[in-house]
Amino acid sequence: MSVALLDINDCNLQLWGADSAVQSPGYALLDGSDYRFGNAARSSARLRPRDINNRYWWQLSTEPLQPALGPARHSADLVHAHLQQVHREAGQPNELVLACSGSMQREQLSLLLGIAQHCPFNAVGLVNRSILLSSLYGSPGRLFHLELQLHQALLTIVTNSGSEVSIERVVPLPGCGMLQLQERLVEVAASAFIRQTRFDPRRKAGTEQHLYDALPTALQSLAAQPETNIEINGYRARVSATDMTAAGQRLITAIAEAMGDRQPTDHIIADPLVALLPGLQDSFAQLQVAAADELWRAALRHGDHLVQRDGPVSFVTRLPCLAGDEQQTVAPIEPTLMKPVPVARPSHLLSGAIARPLVDGLRIATGVNVVDGASGWELSDSIAVNGQSAAGGTLLAVGDRITLPEGEALLIEVKS
Repeated sequence: MSVALLDINDCNLQLWGADSAVQSPGYALLDGSDYRFGNAARSSARLRPRDINNRYWWQLSTEPLQPALGPARHSADLVHAHLQQVHREAGQPNELVLACSGSMQREQLSLLLGIAQHCPFNAVGLVNRSILLSSLYGSPGRLFHLELQLHQALLTIVTNSGSEVSIERVVPLPGCGMLQLQERLVEVAASAFIRQTRFDPRRKAGTEQHLYDALPTALQSLAAQPETNIEINGYRARVSATDMTAAGQRLITAIAEAMGDRQPTDHIIADPLVALLPGLQDSFAQLQVAAADELWRAALRHGDHLVQRDGPVSFVTRLPCLAGDEQQTVAPIEPTLMKPVPVARPSHLLSGAIARPLVDGLRIATGVNVVDGASGWELSDSIAVNGQSAAGGTLLAVGDRITLPEGEALLIEVKS
C-alpha cells in the first residue's frame, strides 16, 4: 500500500508507514497551556490525575469537556492535537487510511473525518479494524475479534462467507476495559507487597506510578513462567499467574456470555494487548493472538483498494478474505458512505471588544495573514491555534482561538 495506516484504538494508537511505526496511547496531559500525549502523558497518570484525560477518543464529540482541561473546548480538540502529534512523530506522511473500532458511532466517524480535514494529511480511507484483521483468517466456523480499549472491551462477530468477511454484530463488554483490568491487577500486586514486605506501593503517588509502569513487564514474564518478581523502591514482591488470573475473570465471563454456545469450530482473534492477561488463553482453546503488526500486513495485502481519493471517504465494513492465498488479487467492496462533519466557516475575528470581518489577506500577526482558500479561511503561515502550533494552510473554523501578540482572538460567525 502506498499510504500510511493509522490504527485508532485508544489503548495504543499505531501509525505504520513504509519506514516508520509510531505508538501513542490515548492519554492527554495538560502541561502549562500545552498538551502532552501518549506515553509521556500516561507516565504521569497517577502523579497528576487532575491534569489527565483518557476519555477523549472514547467520548469523541463536540460537547464541552467535563471536567475542563485547559484550552481544549471539547474532546474533538484533544483528538485533533493528538492526531497532529502522531503524524509528526511518524515523519508526516501525506496520506493516511484510518482503521477504526466498530464501537465508534456513525456521528463519531463523521466527526473524525471532519477533524482530519484540519490536519496536515489527507484521510484517503476509513476501514473497520476488526474486518481488516479478520480478512487474514479463513476459519470455517464462527469468527470473533476480541479488542481491548481503555474503558471497555469489544467482541466483534464476523461472518466469513469464504470469499469475504463482514460484520454480523458488535458486542461491547463494559467494565472490562484496560483501565478496569489494570486496576484489578495492580490491586493483586499491591496486596502481595503488603503481605510479603508490609510496604504499600499505593500509599504515595510516586510509588503507585512505578507499580503501574512495572505491570506490563510483569505480565510478559508471567506469560512465560508461573511466577515473577516486581521491585518498587527497593522492596520486592512475588506474584503468580494464578493470583493474576482472578483479575480477568469478569472479562472471561463476559466473552463466554457474548459467544453463547461455543462450537469446536469457533475461532477468536485477540489483539496482542489482550493476550497478556493471565488465564485468558487457558479459558478459550480457540483463541489466537494476532501479531503486533498484523493489521499493517493486512493493509499491505489489500493495497490501494483501501484508498478512496475520488469523492467522499466511505466506511469499509466488508472485505475479501485473504486467507490461503498470499498472492490473491483483491477486488474493491462497496463501502458505507460516511460524510465528514462540515466545518463552520467564521465571518469575523474577535479580539477584545472589537470584531474584524475576515477578508482575503487580513494581517493578524507579522508574516501571518488569513487567506480565502478553496475549502475556507486558511492561515498563510504558522501560528498558535487552540494552544497548539498550526502550520500554514490550516483550515480555520468557528470557535478556534488564535494566539496574537496582543492576546488571544476568537473566530466567530456573525449572523444578520
